[in-house]
Amino acid sequence: MNYEFQFDAVFAAWPLLLRGTWITIQLSALAMIFGLCVAILCAWAKTAGPAPLRWLVNAYVELIRNTPFLVQLFFIFFALPAIGLRLSAPTAALIAMTVNLGAYATEIIRAGIESIPKGQIEAGLALSLKRHEIFRFVILKPALRAIFPALASQFILLMLSSSVVSVISADDLTSVAATLQSQTFRSFEIYIVITVIYLALALAFSAVFRLTYQRTFDYPDRR
Repeated sequence: MNYEFQFDAVFAAWPLLLRGTWITIQLSALAMIFGLCVAILCAWAKTAGPAPLRWLVNAYVELIRNTPFLVQLFFIFFALPAIGLRLSAPTAALIAMTVNLGAYATEIIRAGIESIPKGQIEAGLALSLKRHEIFRFVILKPALRAIFPALASQFILLMLSSSVVSVISADDLTSVAATLQSQTFRSFEIYIVITVIYLALALAFSAVFRLTYQRTFDYPDRR
């Protein structure tokens, strides 16, 4: 093997790589926030909502969980313009990531909600708490504490799967890598660097989630 590594072209494009990395971080963070909000609402609907709403949420969750993310992305970016709803590539990517995460996180949060002992809910009712107060303080926070590791893993998977949005020309890290590869033909070097960057992002997100858990949920159990 006489392959000669040449990282000069990759290092010369650091501004583009940093821009692509920042776009990936922005897309992932926004999708995590919006997707979590969607998941909390859908989990509430599945556990305490009226029957028609439960059916609607069940249909949404089953549809998203049983179809490829790439198909969902293509539907939002390529199919919606046929009915007059044209979206930019970053907006379509954000919506697709939010919708996808919302479906998966709904089931995680639902499982956490259903793990809360009914005695705690009855205690909240005995204290004359309102229904939204019971859901927020008695159900949701303990449930999030129990399922936070699973949610954090799902968030990191979302960040890694964001590389798919490059197929609709969203200027994320993978899209920048593809552009550099077509310009320099140094595929091996470029994708080594991209792999390292994605690994660093995953470790950074993991550290943020670990710190968030320690600051928000890491309190001693009262038994």
